[in-house]
Amino acid sequence: MRAAVIDGLGGPEVLHLVRAPLPSPQSGEVLVRVRSAALNPIDTKTRAGKGASGGITSYPLTLGNDFSGTVVQAIDDEHPLQPGTEVYGMLSVPLTGGSYAEYAAVPITAVGPIPHNLRVEDAAAVPLAALTAQGALREGGVTAASRVLIHAGAGGVGHFAVQLAAIAGAEVITTASARNADWLRSLGAEQVIDYRETRFEDALDGIDVVIDLIGNVHDYTATRSLRVLRPGGTIVNVPTRSWPTMAEEAEAAGVRATGYRVTPDAANLAEITALIEEGRLTVNIDARFPLEQIAEAHRLLEEGHTRGKIVIDVG
Repeated sequence: MRAAVIDGLGGPEVLHLVRAPLPSPQSGEVLVRVRSAALNPIDTKTRAGKGASGGITSYPLTLGNDFSGTVVQAIDDEHPLQPGTEVYGMLSVPLTGGSYAEYAAVPITAVGPIPHNLRVEDAAAVPLAALTAQGALREGGVTAASRVLIHAGAGGVGHFAVQLAAIAGAEVITTASARNADWLRSLGAEQVIDYRETRFEDALDGIDVVIDLIGNVHDYTATRSLRVLRPGGTIVNVPTRSWPTMAEEAEAAGVRATGYRVTPDAANLAEITALIEEGRLTVNIDARFPLEQIAEAHRLLEEGHTRGKIVIDVG
């Protein structure tokens, strides 16, 4: 099969295509013919030596967590995911092989049927970002009574978080560029703060929950967020290792701080599927690349101005 791999850490140029052996499904796994993959910041960070790179034990490594495609080998004759079923889900790279490849062996706990109203070519854009948004909001205890600030609302995780918080009935405020303001309001944001023109901490206070999708890697966004929380409020920091002093700073500010790291979960993915099928949750695909241009896709994501997700056409 064709696969995009890395033989070491570095810039986008370390990604290259090879002919690799097909994965052999183990007990509890299905074999999926991958139609599409999707990019996430964890992919670029891991490739560059951050993210999940500490878990890499050997090369070549195939990156990519999100996938959509078709089951070609089931675990048995009784399981619902039989050959021909169109599915989507997420992998746990580098513990497993990734989705930048024509086939993937996937645990049944990490995969489910795609929504009936979503094309299989587009479905890969959903799992990791939507599950991260869902989990972060739950970690923050978001309810209909919450005032929620979501940083980077136009990004992959962010645009799902805005919608899911609005579905929960919360008052949703988000930071984004001015070009994305109207779009984010259409997704459920009541207020969009242009981060290029306004310091959000000067415009807000009394926030119950901050969903921090940036951390302190840019302009000390996480630390500045403490100033807008009400006493006893919660900040959920999502980017891995983006705020090393989180616990100490939050304690000093009198608020609760927690991280969130997503794991594959078919049951939670089924809830996302239901919302998509009901027309209450949508995914935006900003760009699409063939597998041969995976390096260019990584470069675009690293520029940091993506609206929604970037998809890779694998099949």
